[in-house]
Parts: sequence; structure tokens; C-alpha cells
Amino acid sequence: MKIETLLQRALNSEFLSVDEGLLLYEKAQTADLMFVANELRKQKTENSNIVGWIIDRNVNITNYCIAQCEFCNFYRKLNDPDGYITSEAEYIEKIEEMFRLGGDQLLLQGGLHPKLRLDFYVNLFSRLKDRFPTLKLHALGPAEIHHIARLEKKDYRFVLEKLIEAGLDSLPGAGAEILNDRVRGEISKGKCTAQQWLDVMRVAHQLGMVTSATMMFGHIETLRERIEHLIAIREVQAEKPNGVPGFLSFIPWPFQDKDTELFEKRNVQNKTTAVDYVRLTAMARILLPNVPNIQASWLTVGVPTAQLALHAGANDFGSIMIEEHVVSAAGSDYWLDAGQIQEAIKEAGFIPKKRNQKFEYLKMI
Repeated sequence: MKIETLLQRALNSEFLSVDEGLLLYEKAQTADLMFVANELRKQKTENSNIVGWIIDRNVNITNYCIAQCEFCNFYRKLNDPDGYITSEAEYIEKIEEMFRLGGDQLLLQGGLHPKLRLDFYVNLFSRLKDRFPTLKLHALGPAEIHHIARLEKKDYRFVLEKLIEAGLDSLPGAGAEILNDRVRGEISKGKCTAQQWLDVMRVAHQLGMVTSATMMFGHIETLRERIEHLIAIREVQAEKPNGVPGFLSFIPWPFQDKDTELFEKRNVQNKTTAVDYVRLTAMARILLPNVPNIQASWLTVGVPTAQLALHAGANDFGSIMIEEHVVSAAGSDYWLDAGQIQEAIKEAGFIPKKRNQKFEYLKMI
């Protein structure tokens, strides 16, 4: 099988197989992958000169978590003295500040708390929406939906319908890590399986929800498992009902190793280079022709590498992420404000446009 043939098929937005994708990933020149991914970016985006960005706020519902993932420094056990559940007063203060800073979306996530049931989240979402009617809740994720469903002995549809009724607007793709049970069994054995993660998203799409997909790579996974992850996302997207958005974006980021159990106990290090990140970004654009937006994770790779990724298929720069704790707890120390994120996009040769979670571009006030 010739690399040139695969590259041309990719340019035609054909669905490549795992073996074909792996061959490209391992053998194609970086410049060729970037070229094809950039051409696909132009085909898939309405204006190829625009790069989106968003202002939102990360608030963690709780840091108590029974999953105890080996890559996470953020979780606490139930008897740990520095564990917390965010209070309603704290939410109000944080949301009001976010609105003042120009954001209207709350990325609301937390640990798999063994005692917080569906009613807790329904009441929380309802109260926040009652107080802030224009607030957008981009909240929880498949692992949390699975956890709540298990506690309630209900199916995913029941849980999601109740949360949507309470005010849930969109479902983040958190907790995907690598969608392979060998990997998950080693680094996040307390979370849902790969199939369960995908099944939650299938139901979310059936309900018409906006969702995103993610990948945390650069730890114990193989290159084949990365490709399998991408194709699993593509397959779920291909199954979505006509007329619903499904996965509007895909966000890859490398494992952050500082002080994690994976590093301290098993010496698993993040060895991802800028070239590695650019190649993975390009492969995401190539293997996900049915996912319209690919996001460059400047928070985990830094601005120069993220800018380069914009020439390798990415068309979004993500969020300024007011108050991010989980990634930064594992060693990420990059930070941009609204002005800096726009300047970084311009420096890369693109036009920055503020957007919402539906990837609708907004006017700057």
C-alpha cells in the first residue's frame, strides 16, 4: 500500500481503516500529513482563515472521586481533609465574575462522588439556571453520566433526559483518555469502559446534544491504540441521527506527568515533542472527516506548538479557561488572557473569532 495513495484518499475524506491510519501515522512525512490535514481543514470549515476561541470557566463540583486515576493529582478520597463540594454561594460568585469577564459558559465537572445522586445534579443545574437564565452549562461527561446511572440503577437516556430538563446544554468529552480497555484498566480502572463511554455519547447524540471528544495521549498507549481511539469516535459520529450536531470538536492533549502516580510509581513520563503533537493533530483531522472542528490544546503544549497545530488541521484555540485545576495540578503552567489568545492566533496567520459551544461566532462587545 502506497503512502501517496492513502494521502490522496484522505484528501477525498475517505474513511481510512485502523491499519491504513497506522501506516500513515508511522511512515508518512510530517510535512505531508500537515499538508493534507491543512487542506482538509480548508474543506471542512466555512472560512479557513478563522480560528475560534471561547471564554468559559472551569468549576469542579467536587474533588472527591472513587476513580482515583493514576494520571490525576486532583482527586481526594472521602476521608481526606482537603476534599470539598462546591457550595451554591461559591458558584454564584464564580459565575458572576465569569459574566463580568465576558464568558457565559460554565464547564462544570467533578469527581465520581459515591454519595452524590441524580437529584443533587438536577437541583444544582436547576438552581443555577433559575438564577442565571443565559448561563450555558457544558457539564459532566460520559464517565460521570455512567457513574450516576449506576448509582440510580437507571439507563443513560433517563439520566441525560433529567439533566437536560434541569438545564444541561452540552456534554464534554472528558474521561476518554484512550478508548481502549487495556489502557483504561491500568490508568483509570475506576472509570467506565471504552464501550460505556461511547455508549453514553451515542445516547447524547440521539437526544440531539452538542458533544465533544478528547484524547489524553503520551503515557502507556501504543500508536495503534491512538488510531483505534480516533476511529471509534468517527464511528459513533457516523451513527448520529441526521440533523443533530454530535461531536462538534475533538481535543487531543498530552499526558501531564508532574507528581502523578504514573510518574512517581511507574516512571511513566510525557515524552511528547512538538512534532509528535503536530502529527497527532494532523492524524485527527485526517481520520475524523466527519468531526468539523479540531482544537489545539495550548494549555498543555504551549503557544508555539499550538500555533503550529493550526497549520496541521486544527481550527480552534479553545478557551482561556478561567480557573482550571486538573491539568495544571499535573504540571501545565501555560496561561493566556483574552487579548493574548487573540494575539497568538493572529501571530499564526489567522483571524481570531470568539465563539460559543455550538461553534457559532460571536460579536465582541
